[in-house]
Amino acid sequence: MPPVLSPTQRGAGPGWDRLAAALRDALPGAEIDGVWVFRTMRADPREFGTAILSRVDGDRRRIYTARYALTIKGRQRGGFEWHLQEVGSGPLEALEELLALVPVRGVEEEPPVAIPVERWFPPASPEPTDVESFG
Repeated sequence: MPPVLSPTQRGAGPGWDRLAAALRDALPGAEIDGVWVFRTMRADPREFGTAILSRVDGDRRRIYTARYALTIKGRQRGGFEWHLQEVGSGPLEALEELLALVPVRGVEEEPPVAIPVERWFPPASPEPTDVESFG
């Protein structure tokens, strides 16, 4: 059976949530300045998702692909695998050129859609202080 495209909101859902949590542990969230996601694909019994991330690392821009596979049916239901790969780097201003280096998933693939970075990498909460303010 050929894979089918999932109608879910791009970048949202159980598989995406687990991928985002894994990426928050793997990458410095404050350096991520772009996230693009492809439509989720399903091939029984698994769901597959692919995202592109842009990271500003000093004076360089790094482009990553992040992929997940989530088992959604059967005895292995809930099984999750993910992979992160750097696919390019270059000067900060080379975003478009670097994104063009990302491998295409299929001949008739829809282009990825940008999602808010904050959805996957929420801003860090301020650290609590021991100083009390009196007003």
